[in-house]
Amino acid sequence: MSSRTLNHLANRIRSYRQQRKSRWRRLGPGRQALLALAHLRNGDTYARLATGFKIGITTAWRYVQEAITLLSAAANDLDAAMRRIRLLAYAILDGTLIPIDRVANQKPYNWRKTQTSRSQRAGRRRRGRAPGMCVRRATRRRS
Repeated sequence: MSSRTLNHLANRIRSYRQQRKSRWRRLGPGRQALLALAHLRNGDTYARLATGFKIGITTAWRYVQEAITLLSAAANDLDAAMRRIRLLAYAILDGTLIPIDRVANQKPYNWRKTQTSRSQRAGRRRRGRAPGMCVRRATRRRS
């Protein structure tokens, strides 16, 4: 997580608090931004965050929800986001790289072939052999 992201969210929280004329909070804007970004980035539970920041679980939930609301208010709507994505070669949504300019004649993934080979391997395991091992018979050499 970059300090730019942290400062951006902290500034939004600070201006929101000034607008609402909030007197005091358990955490400052920077710490609240860090709390929210830790939850969004790592998926930490509210109980774990509350323990780490020495606040209550309900307070942690409220701070994260407030930060999410502020971030979503600043985000583009879907139409504006799609217009912007059309200009790019690829898009990263939710941490996943999604190629936009696909080749039209690519072969689709054949999942049935994979399912068949999995069932065959499972059948071999049931018969007492490990997959990929061959069974040899003992043969005598005649001299």
